[in-house]
Amino acid sequence: MIRHNTLFLAIVLAVLGLGLGSVHKAHAQADSGAAADDIFVVVSSEKAQTQMMAMVLGNQVAAKGASVRVLLCDAAATLAVQGESFPTFQPAGRTPQDLLRGLMQKGATVEVCAIFLPNTEYESSDLLEGVGVAKPGPIADHMMKPDVRYFTF
Repeated sequence: MIRHNTLFLAIVLAVLGLGLGSVHKAHAQADSGAAADDIFVVVSSEKAQTQMMAMVLGNQVAAKGASVRVLLCDAAATLAVQGESFPTFQPAGRTPQDLLRGLMQKGATVEVCAIFLPNTEYESSDLLEGVGVAKPGPIADHMMKPDVRYFTF
């Protein structure tokens, strides 16, 4: 009877797409700390605390081995502009731009939205060194990758 129930369970799980191998693999990844993901962080909020938290989390996942790509849009794109001032947050005593720079030092790709520069007084020379201007096609391709985890702030 136990063998019959085990076989029945295996068939049900296979039909549901939850084969025993999948369950074992997912459990093993959870125990070992799953492989690093590609993390895509889009920040558009003008709120400095929201920007700060996005940078804090971006730095945390980068420190854990994730590949991080940041797209800064709307008011948040000013994070990428040299000479802009931002509030300092405790307990680190740092600004969102400080953390953005740290994220870039960890290898993150940082871009401003394609429509940011043409619709503001800023030029590409005003951006922090290493910050690019996003192109919609490649961003869309990146968003479509099945292994990309997408976060918005």
